[in-house]
Amino acid sequence: MRIGIIICGRYQTCGGGKCLRAMRERVGGFAVYPAEESLELVGYSYCGDCPGGNVEYVPEEMKRNGAEAIHLATGLVVGYPPCPRLRQFKQFIEARYELPVVVGTHPIPEKYMKIHEKLPFWKAMNMDELAGPLMQEDPEIQAAYN
Repeated sequence: MRIGIIICGRYQTCGGGKCLRAMRERVGGFAVYPAEESLELVGYSYCGDCPGGNVEYVPEEMKRNGAEAIHLATGLVVGYPPCPRLRQFKQFIEARYELPVVVGTHPIPEKYMKIHEKLPFWKAMNMDELAGPLMQEDPEIQAAYN
């Protein structure tokens, strides 16, 4: 499976260490792939800052490079505040490029999960539905990503 990763503009200088580690370990957003399936990263970019201008164009390049799925990085989920356009990004990429979009890359670190669960907007954004694999991660793995 060839994948592309789009990260939040706030973290555009991120080297992707946690995302790549999660990809190797098949945790977080990468838990959706069978362990025996090879994963290849074919693109890594940022959204283009708010309101996400690169989301319109970056998936096209990733698809030309063979991407079969796009991951919207965990920073879009647990950065503060979470990206208010996350659902729209997912819907747009799936409709425009006909690629499945997985919300999340690395597991949500335990320290972020604890505070986000206390914030009223977290439930209002329906993160359990939107970022399912991240929300079902084992607490020990979350702690390992602190």
